[in-house]
Amino acid sequence: MGVVTYESEETYAVPPARMFNALASDNLPSKIFPDVVKNVEVLEGNGGPGSIKKFTIVEGGQVKYAKHKIEEEDKVNLKSKYSVIEGNDLADYKLEKISYEHQWRASPNGGSICKTICKLHAKGEVEVTEEQAKAGKEKVLGVVKGVEAYLQANPDVCN
Repeated sequence: MGVVTYESEETYAVPPARMFNALASDNLPSKIFPDVVKNVEVLEGNGGPGSIKKFTIVEGGQVKYAKHKIEEEDKVNLKSKYSVIEGNDLADYKLEKISYEHQWRASPNGGSICKTICKLHAKGEVEVTEEQAKAGKEKVLGVVKGVEAYLQANPDVCN
């Protein structure tokens, strides 16, 4: 099984605790992306570490889903780890799982910086291409930028 790892560091205008809390929320995705995220349900656990969440989404007119296993959610140090363990993207790209680690910290301008480590785990002898890694990175960045824009437009959310 091959693993492709990429790291990135992005800067956002919203403080780190608000970004962290918004991204950890089960209720906000369908409010922020109403045309894409239909719902988020906790299938196992209480929503924290060890839990499995199912995201039902609409993409290109098709209903798809992704199951996330929450591995770490440290609200004090603003660090999270989760893996996409089932869903359409894994099947489409022949991946066993996709693991994410996000570490948030304050930026000098009052916003935040997020360091992300992503690992794409291929099934068997399948090789993960740079295009697949880039597409995944852009999808995640789009979600986080959408959260940032929502929080900027709604200053009382996740305070």
